[in-house]
Amino acid sequence: MQAARDGGSFRDPAGHVYEVGDRIYRSVHARAVDDYTFLRDSGFLARAIEQGWIVGSRETRDGPADANGALVLEHERIPFVSYPYEWSFPTLKAAALFHLDLQLAALDAGVALSDASAYNVQFVGVRPKFIDVLSLRRYRDGEFWLGHRQFCEQFLNPLLLRSELGIPFNPWYRGSLEGIPTADVARLLPKRKLLSWNILSHVFLQAKMQREAHGGARTERAQGAMARRLPLAGLRGMLGQLRRWIARLAPADTGPTVWGSYADANTYAGEEATAKRDFVAAFAREVKPRLLWDLGCNTGAYSAAALGAGAQYVVGFDFDHGALERAYARAEAEKLDFLPLFLDAANPSPFQGWRGLERKSLQARASADAIVALAFEHHLAIGRNVPLPQVVSWLCELAPRGVIEFVRKEDPTIQQMLALREDIFPDYTQEAFEQLLRTNARIVRSQQVSSAGRTLYWYDRS
Repeated sequence: MQAARDGGSFRDPAGHVYEVGDRIYRSVHARAVDDYTFLRDSGFLARAIEQGWIVGSRETRDGPADANGALVLEHERIPFVSYPYEWSFPTLKAAALFHLDLQLAALDAGVALSDASAYNVQFVGVRPKFIDVLSLRRYRDGEFWLGHRQFCEQFLNPLLLRSELGIPFNPWYRGSLEGIPTADVARLLPKRKLLSWNILSHVFLQAKMQREAHGGARTERAQGAMARRLPLAGLRGMLGQLRRWIARLAPADTGPTVWGSYADANTYAGEEATAKRDFVAAFAREVKPRLLWDLGCNTGAYSAAALGAGAQYVVGFDFDHGALERAYARAEAEKLDFLPLFLDAANPSPFQGWRGLERKSLQARASADAIVALAFEHHLAIGRNVPLPQVVSWLCELAPRGVIEFVRKEDPTIQQMLALREDIFPDYTQEAFEQLLRTNARIVRSQQVSSAGRTLYWYDRS
């Protein structure tokens, strides 16, 4: 089978990642062998893999022929690769704390991290896992934390954008793949934040040093900052202090969101919600999808139902930050194999980065075995003016089978959506939806689940 080199691994001079079918390989180039050997022989790698901190790795001789590495590793496969600009606030916060914890634990074994890329953290459910083994190398006595700037731009600054200013970081982060520049955050924060030592040291002073370093002539202070040495105790103290600060961060905009309370205050009576859960559970029980996408997952109630009935892994998508934060809390508390992510379905994550290949589009990263799209289609068809035929065909393209809920125009939710706009949707009818679904797939089963006429459709196009 043909080996495909991952488009996001081109920057690393230590090695590259390859995909061969369902298997993941990493080449270790000659320049990185000594550091990798030290990491392996230190015992830290084996312990971290056993604890679930680092992706499973083993040396192999049957890797792809074009890997061109002095060594080749095979890694366990992550169920779904996500990007920081798709994470909710608690997900990014968990990744930041995990990155710092990993560094502190590595230092105990004489190991350090050469960078601080948020893309090196992935999630299995909401459990973070480090995937770039070659970023771990021998600690060099007195070295300063070279990844500090990258950590701030890819972890800290997005968190501060939300915690200090109440601004979601996702659109900005997606448009600036290397993270949110410290200079921009410094301009946005009010000057009274200078009274905070953490913000002063990690934002304002860092932005000032960056300006000096990029000026026409570097100042002595900027040159000294690049050459300074940091005792190991000082590095530990810096990492620990930063960890304690980030652990206290919380979103500033904690008021109610449009759909954050939907699970508790929706248009369903109790028995109707039960019927909806039972339909989803029956679908998951029969199909047993390895990877299920829950579009419009809200707080994850139906993702949990699917997992309990036989789905192996669920990736949920929603655009409401309050709902995503509650979904994260559910996944964490119930230890679910469920990863809730931010998604604007009318503008999903595209191919982007270098040559348009560095970060993959949503659909290019994995093929879902099934989807659940509950109370979802009308947000595209009515809320975003996407023609109903395109909505139905797109949903059916995502997976060979799934459950789609149709919401009639008479439903209170749609009536609320239309209250302040003209109804320009004469073709939005249940009959048209059913015909479109039959054009794209076979309707296995349908069931009305609300007094307002909401209906679930189980489709299959396999």
